[in-house]
Amino acid sequence: MIANRLKIGLSACFLHADPLRSLFTGKTLQYVEQSIAHWIMSSGAMVVMVPCPTGVTQRGDVTYDHYAQWLDGLVLHGGSDVWPGSYGETPLDEKWAGDRIRDEYDKALVAAFEAQGKPVFGVCRGLQLLNVAYGGTLYQDIQTQVPQSFVHRDAKTYDQNYHSVDILQGTRLSALYPGVERVRVNSIHHQAIKDLSDEFTAEAYSVDDHLIEAIRRKDSARSYIAAVQWHPEFHQPGSDTIDDGALLEDFLVAAAAAQHRTPHT
Repeated sequence: MIANRLKIGLSACFLHADPLRSLFTGKTLQYVEQSIAHWIMSSGAMVVMVPCPTGVTQRGDVTYDHYAQWLDGLVLHGGSDVWPGSYGETPLDEKWAGDRIRDEYDKALVAAFEAQGKPVFGVCRGLQLLNVAYGGTLYQDIQTQVPQSFVHRDAKTYDQNYHSVDILQGTRLSALYPGVERVRVNSIHHQAIKDLSDEFTAEAYSVDDHLIEAIRRKDSARSYIAAVQWHPEFHQPGSDTIDDGALLEDFLVAAAAAQHRTPHT
């Protein structure tokens, strides 16, 4: 029945007001990328984009807390760079200035869902934002700051750019993929974790340049937080990339537990 379906919040991407844009001139747009919504819905869960409730045109009294109370979990969408000021740095290049407004929105969402004991799963930017929200830092640009690295984002091939990742044995991620030590993932990012927050443990690393590719909250007694640097929603059945099903199921089990604890109205 619909009443028993999981309700998963999905963070929004922002397209800020631009007076030169021909469509929606001067208006701020908030949207989701279709693949990640469909990925979550593939489980039977319902997806709700959580719009930013604050801003110059704010009307009504809806808050992040209202969404966190009503929904069973939160997925943090990929997208724009994280603003370096979020982790105490200035942009090395203006093109890496990121989106400060979206950072504050995402951090407020995470805080609201954590306060309600609801699980959070991050994808790509979501992993980076979670690390920063809990005191970690980022490489603003991998190729600039990690010169021995390989290409983690190729604009031409986009989601067809791949590399190998080693799963750290003994972690929860390794338990989700028993007997698997190395997997192939898509790679669509130019920023990455530099200093890992004390809140998290790393669960996977990219082969050769050893960048962190998956994280999970250390304290399993607290609410569920996990994230991956790749995009599981882009996995194609039958491909040789890591199967996305175990990641999604692990998160949704936590969401189902949250639903059981919180009666919906």
